[in-house]
Amino acid sequence: AGAGDLMMRCLYRTRPYEAVPGSANALHEKWNKLCLDHLRGEKGAMTYRQLCRGIVEDFDTLPLREGRLKPRVGIVGEILVKYMPLANNHLVDLLEKEGAEAVVPELLDFFNMVLYNAEYKHKYLGTSFWVSLLSRIGIEGIEAVRKPAVEALEKSRRFDAPKHIRKVAEPTKPFLSLGNQYGEGWFLCGEMVELLEEGVNNIVCIQPFACLPNHVMGKGVIKALKKAYPRANIAAVDYDPGASEVNQLNRLKLMLTAARRELAEEAP
Repeated sequence: AGAGDLMMRCLYRTRPYEAVPGSANALHEKWNKLCLDHLRGEKGAMTYRQLCRGIVEDFDTLPLREGRLKPRVGIVGEILVKYMPLANNHLVDLLEKEGAEAVVPELLDFFNMVLYNAEYKHKYLGTSFWVSLLSRIGIEGIEAVRKPAVEALEKSRRFDAPKHIRKVAEPTKPFLSLGNQYGEGWFLCGEMVELLEEGVNNIVCIQPFACLPNHVMGKGVIKALKKAYPRANIAAVDYDPGASEVNQLNRLKLMLTAARRELAEEAP
């Protein structure tokens, strides 16, 4: 999962700007094969640390159209819809086709959030201290696994490293309680705040029609976020077999129109 998140981060950051069409995907395929060799324990396969360093170094030196500006669009929402292209009608491909760069938070952050919730439950709801302790150990275990990737990203010139889950949770508190834990709960707001703090002002908040907790958590904080971050451009889009693809596309195009207008105003 750590190497997969790393490749996703590097691929989405470079593919919209590649100097040679298809070069980013080719690099992704190369490292995907090397990662599979590592998982299968192939003789002579690279170590996990070498994989992380190699992925970042290769994507860091991939020829790009330097200086080209595109709107950066963050994608947050229900876990399946966010990461499964079939469930979100290939949203990343659509955004890139429309001239934007997709920014997708890492999958490991979701597991960290699930573990982090145990601390609130122990403190305020009286659940077991030992469950809370094991959850903290689990978070640090995940961070230890992710450490080689984080170190490689911190040394890069093109990429940002993911934050510890506590740094995602703390800025969320002015907007809602961490006790909101149904569905993605407070984590939806946390990811949006993280993106906004990193300068990704355009966000698509997606969820399936029946995921009521995420509709409440996602759409419920948008007004407050826009008040705190005046440049925030957030669109909530529902993905469901009965939802109209035309309506989805229209909402995305409207959001991208505003994103391009702001980008044009910022550009020298």
